[in-house]
Amino acid sequence: MATRTQSFIVAAVVFGAGVLLIVAAFLKVLGYGPGAALCFLALLLFGLSFIPRRSVEDAPAPMPFLQKLGNIFFEPSAVFRNLRAHPSWLGALLIAALLSFAYTTAFTYRLTPERIINFTTDKVVERFNIPPERAAQMKEQQLADAKSPAKVAGNSVNVFVGLFVVMCIIAGLCMLFVLLFGGRLGFWQALSMVVWASLPAIIIEKVLSLVLLYVKDPDDIHPILGQTTLVTDNLGALVKPANSPVLFAVLSTFGVLAFYRLWLTASGLRNTSERLSSGGAWTIAIIFWVIGLLLAVASSALFGSFIS
Repeated sequence: MATRTQSFIVAAVVFGAGVLLIVAAFLKVLGYGPGAALCFLALLLFGLSFIPRRSVEDAPAPMPFLQKLGNIFFEPSAVFRNLRAHPSWLGALLIAALLSFAYTTAFTYRLTPERIINFTTDKVVERFNIPPERAAQMKEQQLADAKSPAKVAGNSVNVFVGLFVVMCIIAGLCMLFVLLFGGRLGFWQALSMVVWASLPAIIIEKVLSLVLLYVKDPDDIHPILGQTTLVTDNLGALVKPANSPVLFAVLSTFGVLAFYRLWLTASGLRNTSERLSSGGAWTIAIIFWVIGLLLAVASSALFGSFIS
């Protein structure tokens, strides 16, 4: 009961912060996105607070955060076993969101907002036949937003909430798949597993991308493809995206970090679930990899012109 009460209090505080940001947006200090995102997050947290937490018999002592952060690279099974008894996700999600926001912001200023926005807007105009007057207005507004420190800082909220929502969706699917394969997995264990299984690849990818961002010539960096990562660790390097965007999307899913994440997901499922076999855990992990592949193919088929 105390935990649920605390969740209600957190949700109320987050909702209040969201309302304040909406007021700031009304006063033209920020955009409406961060405030709306926090209000949505508060409602989501309120709803999730009704999901019970599973108790584990003979539970080990909680692993300290810094120990989990180190062990997730060198002894991930121990981390996932501890998460079964003591699910926690906030610290890991904050690190993932902070690194993602830091890279995106650095990328924008390294390539300049003008180059990115002009390139993107031109592709949108080409794809959707937008009138020139409307395109000019879009560029002007996007440039103003990109150069506003307050609005750039507000994007950190959008990144965190977006990541949290995606992780919750994946956690819900994990629960469903584990149940179909004869196991048991609580939502909070699933959410903690998904966040921690994703964290090592995110840390490696974003840190290396930040280094490459300042090593490479900005003119050699694609304004759209580079927004996610500059790490070339996959077979997508064998083809030019402009020549075959769908093939590029398929080959890009065969990479070192992709398979590292796949292995961590299988390990996490096996160690945080109950009565789930190793084969079942690997099958579920591969299903998620295939879903990612299909989403990448669909995106490249619809918006392949944006990476030319």
